[in-house]
Order: sequence, then structure tokens, then C-alpha cells
Amino acid sequence: MVGKYPILLSDLQTTMLEQEKRETPLDRCKAFELMVFQKLLVAQADRDSVTVGDAEVENELSRRMNYYIQLFKTEEELEKFYGKRTNVIKDEMRADVQEQLVAQKMQGKITGDVKPTPAEIRLFFKSIPEDSLPLIESEVEIQQIVKKPNYNLEAKEEARQQIESYRQRVLKGEASMSTLARLYSEDPGSAKDGGFYANVARGIMDPAFEAVAFSLKNGEVSKVFETTYGYHFIELTQRKGELLDLRHILIIPKMSNADFFKSKHELDSILTLIRNGVYTFEEAAMKFSDDKDTKQNGGVMINPSTASTKFDNEDLSQIDQNLVVTLNSMQIGEMSKPMQFVSQMDGKPAFRIIKLKNRIDPHKANMKEDYQKLALMAQSERNKKNIKDWIRKRSKITYIKLDPEYACKFESDWTIRAD
Repeated sequence: MVGKYPILLSDLQTTMLEQEKRETPLDRCKAFELMVFQKLLVAQADRDSVTVGDAEVENELSRRMNYYIQLFKTEEELEKFYGKRTNVIKDEMRADVQEQLVAQKMQGKITGDVKPTPAEIRLFFKSIPEDSLPLIESEVEIQQIVKKPNYNLEAKEEARQQIESYRQRVLKGEASMSTLARLYSEDPGSAKDGGFYANVARGIMDPAFEAVAFSLKNGEVSKVFETTYGYHFIELTQRKGELLDLRHILIIPKMSNADFFKSKHELDSILTLIRNGVYTFEEAAMKFSDDKDTKQNGGVMINPSTASTKFDNEDLSQIDQNLVVTLNSMQIGEMSKPMQFVSQMDGKPAFRIIKLKNRIDPHKANMKEDYQKLALMAQSERNKKNIKDWIRKRSKITYIKLDPEYACKFESDWTIRAD
């Protein structure tokens, strides 16, 4: 028990199984300590009124489900492993994900977001003995050209007319927003709740969605509008400062197989143009790629973990398991065939061509090549110290009692009840 929050043996066993599946196994004591720490964070979040909105939870659930499907290769394999349908898995994950997001937000308050200065990074590097410098694994720099499947005009118009008919029924008072959302909305995160999202903050939803939502007055129903997910309209139920409670309905245009694979055929043609010298890869990325984050810099991908252009195998597997296998067999300058992947931005399938720009051999860390990694290491050391200090103080004033049968030697200094 940590405060009022129990930790179950089954929770620990599930965590161990999932880590094993991800090929990042933790020993039992390390996994257990992380769970105790999370509960301590949540207990403190209760005191400090730290919360997360429904929209944040839904976005994270969708992201994780897409990751798990990639991890297990297919949705069928995921369901086979858990013995449940994906929608059941998602619903059962909801409470855990909400707790984890609350814990992350609370941890952010502890560690802060102040970055180490260049002088601090140099001091950190100099403090590492020569024979203890970390070995940097082989890394790659990669470029991409992305094509996202587009719906045909007829499918989009049909979806727009369908959702407009629902909007008119709401405006005329023929049916409530809640009822229509339960019956017809194609947003899996909110349909069963009548399209309701609580405490929607800026920076969580699609920018086009937020632009409409934050322009509404209490009780107002928006016009039909389009986002990357499809067509929506919103009813603002309550505005609480910079937080919104709202209902919405989503209708997604229906995509045919021909529409879906058209983008793959377009990439085949782009690949031919590059190989024939009509465009360089960089020119083709700027002219044809649908990925706004990489097209302006010639398709060069940025590692979200380090903000650098370098990726090791672990970084790649977090983005797309197939990238590791594909890149391991490629030579510098070589381009892949069009590959299907799931976009991390919107969770939708798309296609891309990958080019291996550079490969960096394993080496001992140095300031010239590994500045960003060393900055992250310095930040991590500072965060660990802040967290250990916080655990030592908070565990003294929080009820913590662990079953002696599962007692462990923890890394931090915990105060645990003996009774």
C-alpha cells in the first residue's frame, strides 16, 4: 500500500511480462520500485490537485495501441497474446494510462524543465573517468519521403453530408448531441460517452479541432469542419478558464483499397524519378513529401528523444520496428522500397521511402559527436538526484507498507512501515 493505493502482485507480473515482450526486461525489484514510485507520485498528485483531461488519456491510449499492434506485428497477434479484443484491451488500459499520465505530470513538477547549460555539460563530461566513458552504439542518420493516403472527393462529400444531417437534427432539437454521438460517431474514445470530453486543454487535440473548440461560446454548436481524422462538429457544454468540456461527433470518409494504395504507387514513381536523376532525394522530399516535419530539411528525420539527427536501434524500434530490420541491410546512400507504417502524429497508416544518409560506428562518447546525448545524460543525473531527494522526504510522511515476502533492496532511500 502507498497511501490509499494498492499494488497487486498481478500488476507486477503483468509489468514483467510486457517488459519481456519488449525485450527490455527489468529485474523484479527494479520493476517493483518503479511501481511504488508511481503510486507515491499519484498520492502526491491528489494532494496537489494534479489531473489530466479525457482527451490526453484518449490520445495516449491510441498511441499505445498503435505501438502494441506494431510490436506484435498484427492486431490478431496482439489479441491472441492477451486473449481479448483490442477494444477490450484499450478499455482495460484506460485507468492505468490515466494514472501513468498523472504520475508523469507530477514527476515533471519535481524535476522541472530547466536544461543544463553548456558549462554544466562540459563539467559532467569531465567528471566521467576516461575508462568509464559510455560506449555509444552504432547510430544512423536517415531521410524519408512520406505519402499519406487521400480519400476520393465522392467519399469526402458523402461523409460531409452525413455529418451535416446530424448537425441539423441537433439544431432543430430533433435529437440530442449525446444520443447521436452514441449512435453514429466514429471516435472510439468518446462515442460511448455521448461524444463527451472533459477538461480539454490547448495543445492536446488536433490544431484544427482546437481552433474551432476554443472559438465557441457555452451551448454553441459549431459548423462542420475537417481535421486529419475526418469531419466533426462540436457542442461546447462548459468553458472553465482555459479548459473546455465538450461533445463532438466524428464521421470518417470511407477509403477504398484503390485510394489506400494510390500513395504507394505515387512513391514508386517518385523513387524512379530519383533513380533517373530527375530529382535528388532532398528535392523530391521538399516537392512531394506529405510529412511537414521533415520535408523542408530534405526529409532528414529528427530523433524525438534526443533532438538530434542520430538514431540507435532502440530509438528506431520506438518509432517503427520495421526500420531496424530494413536499415541493418542497407548501405549508405541506399533507398528502400515504399514501406507501410503508422504515423505517430495521427495514428493512421501511410507509406514512406527511407534513405540511409549516414552510419556512425560504435565509439566512446565525446563532446564533438555526442553533445546531445551527453546533455541528456547530465539532465538525467540531475533528475535522478532530485527524485531521490523527493522520495526520501515524501516517503517519511506517506503511509507505505509492503509485504515482507516481496521486500527488495531499493535504489532510493525509502521510509517503509514495519508494522
